[in-house]
Amino acid sequence: MEPLLRVEDLRLYFRTASGLVRAVDGVHLEVGRGRTVAVLGESGCGKTSLARAVLRLLPRNVAHYSGRVVLDGQDLMGLSEEQFRQRVRWARLSFVPQAAMNSLNPVLRIRDQVAEPLWLAGLVRRPEEAQEQVEAALRRVGVPVDFADRYPFELSGGMRQRVAIAMALILRPPLVVLDEPTSALDVLTQANLLNLLKTLRWELGTSFLLITHDVATASELADDVAVMYAGQVVEFGPAERFFRQPLHPYARALRASVVSLREERPPTPLPGRPPSLLSPPEGCRFADRCPERFDPCGQPPPQVSVEGGCVMCWLYAQEASRAR
Repeated sequence: MEPLLRVEDLRLYFRTASGLVRAVDGVHLEVGRGRTVAVLGESGCGKTSLARAVLRLLPRNVAHYSGRVVLDGQDLMGLSEEQFRQRVRWARLSFVPQAAMNSLNPVLRIRDQVAEPLWLAGLVRRPEEAQEQVEAALRRVGVPVDFADRYPFELSGGMRQRVAIAMALILRPPLVVLDEPTSALDVLTQANLLNLLKTLRWELGTSFLLITHDVATASELADDVAVMYAGQVVEFGPAERFFRQPLHPYARALRASVVSLREERPPTPLPGRPPSLLSPPEGCRFADRCPERFDPCGQPPPQVSVEGGCVMCWLYAQEASRAR
């Protein structure tokens, strides 16, 4: 079956005073229909830049933006900004940003903000029509209807995040990008929010692209995992494999750095830090931190197809060559 979203060789570079930042550098991944893909990695590896590249929410200092973003069979990179705004944004592809308090307008009531996609899409002509759909959207995410007349500062962090989810889903888009949806929330609120997202995916059939550095959050929601390091996706495949037996040395290190309730082992910290995206290494970008480094790692690693996904590592390239 054709995936809902297919990203091919996506690149997004930023121009800064220090030089060119290669935030997203040749990324490939897929999101299946009704599935959740978690993009995992350390801070600064390019996860949020990848989300913004897919959403086309680009800052002014973009130096290079290329590749293919195919949503439901249509290459979005061929659309003009106006076409993208009218045909895709909110209706087919929406966004739940990190820190909802910063994304909601502090001087507009919740009702007006949740209704905004309806007005932009021309789906309502009277306030009464918008009111019915806003109240239905709030009920869907567990926000009391009387909260519609409140301002964002009158809501808790968890309720603000639910409002942002209601706004993202009000047009029933097939794909929603979630950027760290549980950050800055207490543990109980995080658990409730994750349960809500599971329910919404089941009821609406929505696909999610989940951006997170939290392995535990990914384990709750993800069907597939894309492990990102220094602007590249170094492993992509089923979540079950990542949590049972990850392939790439960085994916294994990331998995080992997290406390496990099922295994009697202490978490193992990963020494060193990622390379600068201003001047990434010519070869494997994880080589300086990799315990399995060997001679070929000085060259750019190929992308090797494995069951259900791919891995970018010379270890598997050599295995594939021997198998042939």
